[in-house]
Amino acid sequence: MSNAPSTPSPPTPRPSTIGLAALSRMVFQQLDLAAIWNGLIDKATHDLTDASAMLDLATLAILTGDMAGGLGLQAQALQRQRIYRRAAPGAAGLRLLAIAAPGDLMANTPIDFLLAGSEIELITLYVSADYPLPAALPDHDVAFLAVGESEANKPILEALSPRLATWPTPILNANPARIAGLTRDGVAELMAGAPGLLAPMAYRLDREPFAALTEFPVIARPIGSHAGAGLEKLDDAAAVRAYLAAQPTERFYVSPFIDYARADGLFRKQRIAFIDGRPFLCHHAVSAHWMVHYLNAAMLDSPENRAEEALTMRNFDDDFVVRHRDAFDALAARVGLDYFAIDCGEMRDGRLLLFEADVAMIVHDMDPPDLFPYKAPQMKTVFAAFQAMLHRAAPFLLRQDRPAA
Repeated sequence: MSNAPSTPSPPTPRPSTIGLAALSRMVFQQLDLAAIWNGLIDKATHDLTDASAMLDLATLAILTGDMAGGLGLQAQALQRQRIYRRAAPGAAGLRLLAIAAPGDLMANTPIDFLLAGSEIELITLYVSADYPLPAALPDHDVAFLAVGESEANKPILEALSPRLATWPTPILNANPARIAGLTRDGVAELMAGAPGLLAPMAYRLDREPFAALTEFPVIARPIGSHAGAGLEKLDDAAAVRAYLAAQPTERFYVSPFIDYARADGLFRKQRIAFIDGRPFLCHHAVSAHWMVHYLNAAMLDSPENRAEEALTMRNFDDDFVVRHRDAFDALAARVGLDYFAIDCGEMRDGRLLLFEADVAMIVHDMDPPDLFPYKAPQMKTVFAAFQAMLHRAAPFLLRQDRPAA
């Protein structure tokens, strides 16, 4: 580890953002967003020297469905400044510098959620192809490369590698090449032959070879899409033709469809975070449809599904982890990052079915506690593990004499 750079550090902005986690909770709880929006507008227009309110406006717009407007506001905020501070709720503690990329909610590791309940100050430094890392870095105790895998982020990750090799403080997830390799086809190749695990091959196809497919069923999605956008199961050539007619994009991921329904005909999907090599269950969704998303899996309406999730969470370490130990060990070793998450299911033959691995999957604790009383304790365990990893990375940097924020 090298010493801190001699170049003076730029001052960390003192006005604090509300932050992604708090704004998400406001939206999820259906608070009076008009009042929040108007308050941020007032701050953004009356203090042109600070762009924190504008960045919060951008986040709020994206959260409420105005993607274009939100990204436009974000671009304006980043033209004003590239470093933002989300203050810790209590006394000053560890200072975490997150290196992030512009974009939507899936562009970066959702660190703000992972810091819930802590006294960790989050400083976010936005970088892009046009705005590389500055020579002078804000003061911090530990850093985290939060830029996620995407076509847009690939050049950013490539440009970061030289600087990260000589970073002046401990830095986690400091391997841009490994993050960039978490494409759908890259993950399938990475995990090929792993014990107890199936990662179906994902093929990048242009329209012409896609239209010529002869083996079915397959699942297809536009390259660069997320959260099930454009994802469909295609059973024959006619379905492929209809799909291509409805999609404006030119390149697609195509994979064989794997039927992972259990004997009861239902599909289960788990989201699992790996923190310092250890797996933590973040959700277990049950659905009658093969494309399982937690919000469409009838978890709110089904006490039986919630009871199954609660049982799976309670027994995760002693049951799920034990059954899939070899697969989990292979994932931790081959992905090789301090933090990442996977979406997976279980096949009838007992193997783990890997859907994707990434560093930018959302994990949160916003589910209603009256319906999901088991979720808050589970997510508190996840968040505590992430925060403990940060503290282990820089224990010698914690000082009692640090000035309060």
